[in-house]
Amino acid sequence: MFEPQSHPRLYALPPGVDFPTELIKGIDQRLAGQPPEALAQVLLIVNTRRMARRVRAIWDAGPPRLLPRISLVTDIGMNAALTDLPPPVPDLRRRLELIQLIARLLDQQPDLAPRSALYDLADSLAALMDEMQGEGVAPEVIDALDVSDQSGHWERIRSFLNIVREFTGADAQPDAASRQRRAVETVIAQWQMNPPAHPVLVAGSTGSRGTTQLLMQAVAHLPQGALILPGYDYDMPDAAWGGLTDPLLSEDHPQYRYHALRSALGLQPDQVARWTDTPPANIARNRAISLALRPAPMTDAWREDGPELRDLAGAMQDVTLVEAPSQRQEALAIAMRLRQAAEDGQTAALITPDRTLTRQVTAAMDRWGILPDDSAGLPLHRTPPGRLLRHVAALFETRLTAEALLTILKHPMTHSGSDRGAHLLLTRELELRLRRHGPPYPEAEDVMAWAATQDHEMAPEWGNWLATHLCGRDSAAAESPLTSHIAEHLSTAEAIAGGCRNAPPGALWSEEDGRKARETMHELRDEAEHGGNMRATDYAALVQALLSREEVRNPDNAHPDILIWGTLEARVQGAELLILAGLNEGSWPEAPKPDPWLNRALRNQAGLLLPERRIGLAAHDFQQAVAAREVWLTRSVRSAEAETVVSRWMNRLQNLLNGLPDQGGQAALAGMRERGAIWLRRAAMLEDAPKTESAPRPAPCPPLAQRPNRLSVTEIKRLIRDPYAIYARHVLRLRPLDPLMKVPDALLRGIVLHKVLEDFIRETRDDDHLCTAARLMQIAEAHLIENVPWAEARAMWLARLGRVAHWFVQSELDRRKSAYPAAFEERSEARIEVLDFSLVAAADRIDIDPSGNLHIYDYKTGAPPGPKEQKFFDKQLLLEAAMAEIAGFGKIAPARVTNAAYIGLGSGGRIEPAPLDDTPTSEVWAELTALIAAYQNVDMGYTSRRAMQRTRDPGDYDQLARFGEWDITDEAQPTKVGK
Repeated sequence: MFEPQSHPRLYALPPGVDFPTELIKGIDQRLAGQPPEALAQVLLIVNTRRMARRVRAIWDAGPPRLLPRISLVTDIGMNAALTDLPPPVPDLRRRLELIQLIARLLDQQPDLAPRSALYDLADSLAALMDEMQGEGVAPEVIDALDVSDQSGHWERIRSFLNIVREFTGADAQPDAASRQRRAVETVIAQWQMNPPAHPVLVAGSTGSRGTTQLLMQAVAHLPQGALILPGYDYDMPDAAWGGLTDPLLSEDHPQYRYHALRSALGLQPDQVARWTDTPPANIARNRAISLALRPAPMTDAWREDGPELRDLAGAMQDVTLVEAPSQRQEALAIAMRLRQAAEDGQTAALITPDRTLTRQVTAAMDRWGILPDDSAGLPLHRTPPGRLLRHVAALFETRLTAEALLTILKHPMTHSGSDRGAHLLLTRELELRLRRHGPPYPEAEDVMAWAATQDHEMAPEWGNWLATHLCGRDSAAAESPLTSHIAEHLSTAEAIAGGCRNAPPGALWSEEDGRKARETMHELRDEAEHGGNMRATDYAALVQALLSREEVRNPDNAHPDILIWGTLEARVQGAELLILAGLNEGSWPEAPKPDPWLNRALRNQAGLLLPERRIGLAAHDFQQAVAAREVWLTRSVRSAEAETVVSRWMNRLQNLLNGLPDQGGQAALAGMRERGAIWLRRAAMLEDAPKTESAPRPAPCPPLAQRPNRLSVTEIKRLIRDPYAIYARHVLRLRPLDPLMKVPDALLRGIVLHKVLEDFIRETRDDDHLCTAARLMQIAEAHLIENVPWAEARAMWLARLGRVAHWFVQSELDRRKSAYPAAFEERSEARIEVLDFSLVAAADRIDIDPSGNLHIYDYKTGAPPGPKEQKFFDKQLLLEAAMAEIAGFGKIAPARVTNAAYIGLGSGGRIEPAPLDDTPTSEVWAELTALIAAYQNVDMGYTSRRAMQRTRDPGDYDQLARFGEWDITDEAQPTKVGK
């Protein structure tokens, strides 16, 4: 295939050509005139399976012929001649072994890192080990690093790095990276003794990894060996290549890896030959991009070389720049362009590392029934089986909450084995029960007791199924073998998916995502013996990490010409339209991940890869993709949080074009933007909806027969402040949905403290010596333990009560000097016969003085209302006083009320009397009669938010009233409703 030459063979293809197609074309040209078996003798080594599939597909398209051997760089270790090398340790096993060691280290030094980071630390440490072995860096090199300026941090890091020694010694079983390097070194040694006579080609790799570059150097020196590089910049002058010598300054350049490889081979830039003569799609654009991406220390060359650029208008005529105001608009514009490509039969590919953007584009295209062929797929932990496995793992980690219980019960794979309909019916009934009555942390006995009250035939076994498999499974504090965790996890997940009648696990493992989930969990089960003992919290974090690292594709219904690729795929596949999206800093290029072990300087000292390596590879992918025939460059000006920063490559290109007005650069850039603006306007038109008139402020007027004729004293305040809430509750009969997970809110605090004070007064009313703050706190603690399952809330509420306990006891003794506590929570009903209306109330406490007069008290855990608020809005105590004089309370006959007051238990305690002198009970009752009579007028509407105490106060029915479409300054519009 090749004539002898004195230097290594290094070939390349420029950006903008179809690399796999040209690779085959170059092979065919060099084998022209040779017998058919000559091609079969070629060994072609490519860097990815995707590249291998593409090359094979091109050859399979014809004509018929013998094909070469196509191998991957990673297949070197599979050579039969290397059977003396031990098999590699599976990646998962190595990480499990590291988890054990790191966990023991954290037990001894808990300040090093949180336990929640166990798997991430193990994964990061394993990646460092792989890199050290791949780059040929021994642990001794790390020990010898100059760390004089960071000794404190280094000592902490050394604790972890010492773990590496156990797995990198000569007797240690190699992992995949270590074995790959040994295999490559062995093959190279064999080649040096007996060089292969057949052609050996390495194609498509940039040589960014130490082991790969070692192999490439050896192949380049073979008699019939050659390297073929993708996306080599032939437009860079020698001076620019010379500016790539310092990796700390140049590693992020798209051509740096080629400079490093060429330097290792001892070649000059002009010694890199073209593999074929096929020109790139747009020669002028390649030159402009090359100049824009010059190494940072050499951007002054723009002044010298910029004026030499010609035909910038032609270079950028097929480039569209979309600068969208938001990521949503960016995604919609991309989706519209992809739709047009689908209609025109054009192959189009969206290339971006931003998975959020790709999901938005996919969702936008769903409106037209187009499903792109997404090469990345969906992360396994986001699939239905992955979510169920994560929810089940959490059962063993924390105490079961009502929210977690219903999350599992409503999962689409729960009880999918049989009787799914009955399961959903019982789930609904259980949810209503938990919302209305709790408990927030359901136990097995709670579920069984509820199931016994249901008349559904499946209820008993369904309740037993819940109690057995979902309730009381938490054991976060205990350690057990990883094998036990996995067995219990899988058996529980299958039982939950199967249902209460022991059916097979339904849809859990049946689809592609289920099969992938089972494969992942079975791999963990097979390696579990190497994981030792583990806490439930650590196991749940491990499952989350493993599932999140896998992806599932389901391309059955995908459109064949609408593609979503990662950045690497642009190297090996071609499309008529490439859309490079998400071109913002932090997205493309992605920000380097923080390295918990070594900083840039130490990595450079040790000979490890710098963080900028990934940026350089992303820059190379960008340079190749932007050289395609038709290209879109898109970004969003704002993210959800703030202004974005344009990608450094886009920024360079725009600055270069803006700086060349005489060469037409500014006009070319304006044309790019105008083409993008056209699509943004189309996207805006697509989402433009006709203006809909906002809803008016409601004031419904229902028929008199539908209006409430019975209210409580607390609802009178609501009738005054927010009449619409009375309409929604009593006319429409709507109730706010109780929260699924009850929280220790003000309502619960009030209920509990009312009961505490009632029991305390009952117990001590006949013996003042028992009326002590200590006894009050004892009763409070008992009630809190019984009724408040939140330890933090119990402690806080008990502390608050403790601050006012002495004040309350002293004021209570003062109250008893004038009256005796006679009744608690007594109910009353008073009638307004002329209006056929009843007012009901339950007084917290009623005392009777020696003269037979009544003293009414109401406990407030917060600040009690002041005199003006009681007079005009919060009339609860005033109305109770009137009812006591008109109808009495329970066993207490009607009598004169001489005192009514709120006992406030907040802010140190406060007594707030009701203004009985300013507003006598007769006047209060007359005002109530007038208020009820007003609402028995058919033209009187129940106005929403009529007189809220604060404008920001939420109402239970604000959404129903469409508050927000109207403002509190709007006039209410009474509207007749009903018949």
